[in-house]
Amino acid sequence: MKILVLNCGSSSLKYQLIDMANESVMAIGLCERIGIEGSKIKHEGNGKYESVSPMPTHTEAIQMVIDALLDPNHGVIKSVDEVNAVGHRVVHGGEYFSSSVIITEEVKNAVKECADLAPLHNPPNLIGIDVCERLLPGKPQVGVFDTAFHQTMPEKAYLYAIPYEMYDKYKVRRYGFHGTSHKYVSARAAEFLGKDIKDMKIITCHLGNGASICAIDGGKVVDTSMGFTPLEGLAMGTRSGDIDPAVIPFLMEKENMSVKEVENMLNKKSGVLGLSEVSSDFRDIEGAVKEGNSKAAAALDVYHYRVAKYVGAYAAAMNGVDAVVFTAGLGENSSNTRKTVCEYLGFLGLQVDDVKNDCRGKEVNFAKDGSKVAALVIPTNEELVIARDTVECLK
Repeated sequence: MKILVLNCGSSSLKYQLIDMANESVMAIGLCERIGIEGSKIKHEGNGKYESVSPMPTHTEAIQMVIDALLDPNHGVIKSVDEVNAVGHRVVHGGEYFSSSVIITEEVKNAVKECADLAPLHNPPNLIGIDVCERLLPGKPQVGVFDTAFHQTMPEKAYLYAIPYEMYDKYKVRRYGFHGTSHKYVSARAAEFLGKDIKDMKIITCHLGNGASICAIDGGKVVDTSMGFTPLEGLAMGTRSGDIDPAVIPFLMEKENMSVKEVENMLNKKSGVLGLSEVSSDFRDIEGAVKEGNSKAAAALDVYHYRVAKYVGAYAAAMNGVDAVVFTAGLGENSSNTRKTVCEYLGFLGLQVDDVKNDCRGKEVNFAKDGSKVAALVIPTNEELVIARDTVECLK
């Protein structure tokens, strides 16, 4: 069975074609600058190629993906009939979905209703679904939701201490994101350690430009750092993470800012970019630290401290932890980030082996022999989760 996995952003489209017989990636690619001048596709299948071509909408982008998969020189299939189904990443499923589902009109309507909760993500996700219905008629489509894995959180974790009617009327609550990543790496961590996930307490740290932490007890989420939106929680590349809500009206008054301007600042001009005044790219910030930039050093300190603080809180929430897992761009590739965070966690009995930790992007337990808590690097694979869930739904 071959599954086409699509992740539609507002101006981009990531895709993979996965052969589920052996879970191998047949093709992978990216359409960039959709609706913007200079749009292009980068494709890797039977060889690599790039093509600059107008993509006014996602319709043209998805058609180019299909054409790339069928290309006689670089393609990997001879007919679209070889594609059995399409799996879509959908960011927000609200309280409607606690698992992946086959897409129907009712499902699409529910995703539309959640658009207020994810205005930058759900609309392009829906566009991708609609385009595939036109270009790949009759192919089953499955929605895999970033929020679904977190739906096991108890009320005490997801309710905000604001008037309950705000939850009743508008569903203002903690939802959490990066669910497919947290689901994959927690399950893989248990496999890697040779244990049943039902017997484990795992804290997963998805550390990229966007970042979140998740407490998983017995395979079920009990808490996660992102909240009503992906803005809450850790300091991130450009997002502020946790702040006192009173900062918002204070800045609106002092700086004569609108709600939208403050929201834009907190989402796009804050985090390590705002603190360092250097970059949102951690490689640039680490380079600036080596050159003696004190603001860059402070930004990294804040970032590492926030991560460690959440790990400590989640160890308390679960009354223990068996493994701390690092994944995503920074988690998989920065030995310095992993070591600095873990230095805060000695009270848990976690000790780092510097030799094992000196790695990038590979599975490893970098805790010292005899450490009470495992410290793992598990490269994430959200596309594989989407493909697996698509197969399960079709069964």
